[in-house]
Amino acid sequence: MRTSLALAAALTLAGTGIAAAQTSPAAPGTKTETNVKADPHSDGTPHGSVGQTLESGANSFTEGQVKKRFAKMGFGEVKDLKKDDQGIWRGMATHAGKPVSIGMDYKGNVAAQ
Repeated sequence: MRTSLALAAALTLAGTGIAAAQTSPAAPGTKTETNVKADPHSDGTPHGSVGQTLESGANSFTEGQVKKRFAKMGFGEVKDLKKDDQGIWRGMATHAGKPVSIGMDYKGNVAAQ
């Protein structure tokens, strides 16, 4: 009888530990790894093309983020980078060994001319 009680107690404690280790579904609107919306600034997918029209708007990209985006698009030696009064980052860079004027809007779209 004594071993039966000890066994029952051990199984009960083991079951409680397993249940505590399980996770329950997140309540709607809470952030978890599976339902967090991706930050549009960190999607890692460069956008844009030569001659693309850039849109004005409130631009929250930092200078460092803009430089990284230009590098992903294949632009080197980015310089004179400034945000204009329309919220578009503009500067100069090289592409295929040639100097180009570059820009990036608030959506992350990149253009060169």
